[in-house]
Amino acid sequence: MSVITYIVIILQSALNLYLLVLLWRVVLDWVGVFARRWRPQGVVLLAGNVVYALTDPPLNRLRRLVPGLRLGGAGIDLSFLALYAAIVVIQYLLGALVHLT
Repeated sequence: MSVITYIVIILQSALNLYLLVLLWRVVLDWVGVFARRWRPQGVVLLAGNVVYALTDPPLNRLRRLVPGLRLGGAGIDLSFLALYAAIVVIQYLLGALVHLT
């Protein structure tokens, strides 16, 4: 295997890990929506802080570029979907790069 292949494998692994962090953010957000009195404590609080620290910067930047979708009195944040889709596309392109070499 070439050096490029190893680099692509490392990058894809990092992107997969980041996708898991994004999914944890969804879980934490939905738990907050459905269980309003729930407050994380201990390890869950620490993990939640790490998840939000890792996901807030790119999502906040995307929120400036991708407007939310308003449906009556509710709104849908499309920045999460845009970030998720961008990561999947990058992973696909990295995989194609390996097959070209």
